Amino acid sequence: MMGRKDKPQSPLFYSFNLDEVVPQDHLLRKIDRFLDLSDLRQHLASYYSHTGRPSVDPELMIRMLIVGYCLGIRSERRLCEEVRLNLAYRWFCRLSIEDKVPDHSTFSKNRHGR
Repeated sequence: MMGRKDKPQSPLFYSFNLDEVVPQDHLLRKIDRFLDLSDLRQHLASYYSHTGRPSVDPELMIRMLIVGYCLGIRSERRLCEEVRLNLAYRWFCRLSIEDKVPDHSTFSKNRHGR
């Protein structure tokens, strides 16, 4: 009787560390060593409301724009797609595998003022 390969059950949990898959000599690692955005939220706090939906983290937006600038990604739609797919970009933007990437319209809304 001919056997068949059954589809294996997907694991419930994965152990995955983005830091381990981004090469030490990657351009974004070099930039990250010198980039300090730790006080960004404090400087921008007065521009944010205490009510309503939570906004996109300003550090995430700046980091995504740096990725786009350094890697020649001029389209915000493409930038969001690249960050969604590329592990090094996710690492630089401090996004885990599960985190959602902001929609491209978030950038244009912020650029044109809210």
